[in-house]
Amino acid sequence: MQAPPVHPIASKVVIVGGGIAGLATAYELHTRRIPFTLLEAQPRAGGVILSEAVDRGFVVDAGPDSLLVQKPDGIALCRDLGLGDRLISVLPPRTAFVQRGQRLFPLPADSVLGFPTAFRPFVATTLFSWPGKLRMGSELFLPARRENGDESVGAFMRRRFGEEATTYLAEPLLAGIHAGDVDRLSLGALFPRFHEAERTRGSVLRSFRRAARTRRPTRAKAGAGDESEGAFRSLPGGLSELIQALMRALPADSVQLGVAASRVVADRSQFRVETEIGGQLAAPAVVLASPAFVTARLVQALSPRLHTLCAAIPYASTATIALAFPRQAVGHPLTGTGFVVPKVEGTGILAASWLSSKWAHRAPAGHVLMRAFIGGARDPGALDHTDAALTDRVLVALRPLLSISGAPLWTRLYRWPRANAQHEVGHQARVAEIERELSNYPGLFVTGSAYRGVGIPDCVADGRATARHLAAWLATRATP
Repeated sequence: MQAPPVHPIASKVVIVGGGIAGLATAYELHTRRIPFTLLEAQPRAGGVILSEAVDRGFVVDAGPDSLLVQKPDGIALCRDLGLGDRLISVLPPRTAFVQRGQRLFPLPADSVLGFPTAFRPFVATTLFSWPGKLRMGSELFLPARRENGDESVGAFMRRRFGEEATTYLAEPLLAGIHAGDVDRLSLGALFPRFHEAERTRGSVLRSFRRAARTRRPTRAKAGAGDESEGAFRSLPGGLSELIQALMRALPADSVQLGVAASRVVADRSQFRVETEIGGQLAAPAVVLASPAFVTARLVQALSPRLHTLCAAIPYASTATIALAFPRQAVGHPLTGTGFVVPKVEGTGILAASWLSSKWAHRAPAGHVLMRAFIGGARDPGALDHTDAALTDRVLVALRPLLSISGAPLWTRLYRWPRANAQHEVGHQARVAEIERELSNYPGLFVTGSAYRGVGIPDCVADGRATARHLAAWLATRATP
């Protein structure tokens, strides 16, 4: 049988994966005039970033809906693409809530991920019991940990703040935003700020309060800056606007949608990427921006060690359920952004957000748009259920909390199987091993949420940094 033809094309780089990390890599290469070919197995680019206009006036983000200002790379990419004037802020009030019992309690004002930086709001909050507040406050006087090894988010929070703070803050907020297990997720990989605060100041609260006092005069002097307008940004049509702008900026013939890579092999001084439709692309450099389990399959023959390391990175599956109601059908005022649900509440959902209260123009006048989240490490079998069963679960959880009457006008359910990389304890050591193994294969790079950061800004930063490292490598390779 004759082998499929090898197409060296004009590309110096083949990128596998058209999520935000792969697209950011491609964009950075394009700005440096380095030709590339990007292969994406799905018929659309963007990965978990998906926005849809539904039923005359509703705009739904099926995946992430915002960019964190504190990590500026996502915002910077928007501005590079000419979207700076379209960035919008979360509508005030920007209050987030935590469910406890059958009530929603606002997170204390002047807090960082729920942890207080001001005395009065913390004392006034009814989210925590007085014993819980006293235990959290005692963090100011606890000695810093002497050991340098990684620990789980849950272990750190119990040690510093106690069980109640772990149950009602760390588990639903810190672990919940990653759809992970609070007792397995790595503090060093996901929240190095907490570790650094303890190491440098001896207390997380002391460090956060000091940082808050430093920021306040700066903001007052600067006027209405980014943080004064809230910690998050989005785009009027949802974050798919960012993906569409990236696709417009890239050469059309350099992006191949619906083409899945099947294997990466070394071929003399270059790599060969084989596709499932029988083609082959040859280039001196390859960037694997695919999920780690896909990367593991692609490199199995090339590097069994890299295959094993990438295959060991766990993933969680989630579902997003969007629901629309007439405004009069929802008794809750919906002032704020939404709420998180601690595991101990047992409602079957991770969180819910009120999109029509959070962002302008996400629902027509007189209507409400919200979405709920299911699955994650808390419920790994959630996606085994039917759409109807998952939607019913959401409605059972939301009706008593939000005083909802009647059926929704419409619902949409989006499934995200194995979409959330889990940076568990020891993750940084594993990534260091991956990088050591990659050094045996010059020209082979990995990027994406599985390695150095999971959010959109992290993936943008890592993708662009990968492209810069690749460009530097190509330059040294071209030097006699």
